[in-house]
Amino acid sequence: MKKILEIGVVGSTDGNDLPAIVKSIKKGKLKGLARIAVIISDKKDSGILKKAKHYKIEHHYLDPKGMERTEYDKKIAEKLDKYNVQLIALIGYMRLFSSWFVKRYKNRIMNIHPSLLPSFPGIDRSVHKAVLAYGCKVSGCTLFFIDEGKDTGPIIMQKAVPVYADDSINTLRKRVQKAEQEIYPEAIKLYALGKLKIKT
Repeated sequence: MKKILEIGVVGSTDGNDLPAIVKSIKKGKLKGLARIAVIISDKKDSGILKKAKHYKIEHHYLDPKGMERTEYDKKIAEKLDKYNVQLIALIGYMRLFSSWFVKRYKNRIMNIHPSLLPSFPGIDRSVHKAVLAYGCKVSGCTLFFIDEGKDTGPIIMQKAVPVYADDSINTLRKRVQKAEQEIYPEAIKLYALGKLKIKT
């Protein structure tokens, strides 16, 4: 019998992609393949912690105040290791990891970005604003393994969505998030089955 993949989710915001992963674990393509062992947030009142509570998933708020980056990352690592986490899924995590953390979990940290990288790196709403300002006809999302750069790691999967003439930041964001929620469980499935290989 295949071992269940233990996932640690780390996030700072509302965790809008979390329900799709939970649903997939309960009755979708991840059933019997993976489970979320723990959810960690650097924001005490984050939506992702509220969702964790709703889904009855183990969760922890880790206060980064007064800590430098590596010190804080070691606190996160301590929790992840306690729960035997094999794959880290970032959902709206607003901090950059230290080099120490990235090296420790090399090719085991997935992140989702709301554009078709390498175009339009950056943060959430500013990304959609830039896409609209540029006049793009297509946008989308990118799932990738993080490295020591910013939005530069090996790309796992991308999904394109159309951009319409009357789109606002919110309407485009909603369409991109739907695409994110489709590819995140798919990528986790490929990882759980050992079907992801990094080409160097």
